Amino acid sequence: MLHEIDLSRPDLNLLVLFDTVLREGHVGRAAARLNLSPSAVSHGLGRLRRLLNDPLFLRTPKGVVPTSRALELADPVAAILRDVRAVLATGEPFDPASSARSFVIGAPDGAASVFLAPLLAAVRQAGAGVDIGVRPVQRETVVAELDARAVDLAITPLEDPPTRLLSRPLYQEAFVIAARPDHPFAVEPTLRRYCEARHVVVSNIGDRRAPIDDVLEGLGMSRRVAVAVPNVMLALDLIARSDLVGALPGRVVAGHAGRFGVVGIEPPLALPATRINAIIPRAALADAGLAWLLDLVVQVSASS
Repeated sequence: MLHEIDLSRPDLNLLVLFDTVLREGHVGRAAARLNLSPSAVSHGLGRLRRLLNDPLFLRTPKGVVPTSRALELADPVAAILRDVRAVLATGEPFDPASSARSFVIGAPDGAASVFLAPLLAAVRQAGAGVDIGVRPVQRETVVAELDARAVDLAITPLEDPPTRLLSRPLYQEAFVIAARPDHPFAVEPTLRRYCEARHVVVSNIGDRRAPIDDVLEGLGMSRRVAVAVPNVMLALDLIARSDLVGALPGRVVAGHAGRFGVVGIEPPLALPATRINAIIPRAALADAGLAWLLDLVVQVSASS
């Protein structure tokens, strides 16, 4: 028979204490944040050390640093606390003006650069006291992150998610070709000039091939991808400071072209638009706070 842990011994407050000390990196600051005395925090850490058979935090002249075991526990403990808070939140009405909850939205950086500023403005206009965190997600892993509650809601081009997830369409994203204003392609935006240019693509895994290459192959043409980078902002920075061009989301380029000194040019070939969706576990909508967040994201996207 498997050995079972006696769950009557651990105290949920110890997990809150662990999470706070990990974030603060200092027992005194953690105590102040938890409204406890430093000795009470030290006593709680002692209980945790005995339960987990690990020192967890090592003292330094500037505070404490986590052990490797503490780092391993960081994400699981944070997930447990998020789940507990979500469960408790379903039992009471949600008032954004008085709530101090934190929500985590998963999104690629391009989508985040489109929705985050308007969303924060809408949160402030609603008088809400909630905090928003953004975590990068990939199309290939977003379902697993939603299932694991690593994110509360995802904004992603993923289509046809599993039925346990609800998908709400937000907006269509068309691609443009970003380049310096004096780039040969910007001066003469033909397909030939496009194929002659050096290209940057955005890929989280460093893959230099993109769907546009399939379109070019169908036309009997090809391009040279000189570099792959993990996010759109780095791509824009490289385009601004080199002879590279890049097929990037049009809303992102429109929002940041002035800051980077680039222009967005209509592609010289037909590229399919991408639909961006908000995806959330259906079960999570029993939480009035998450239902409010989803509605707000949809409203912001409709008006932007």
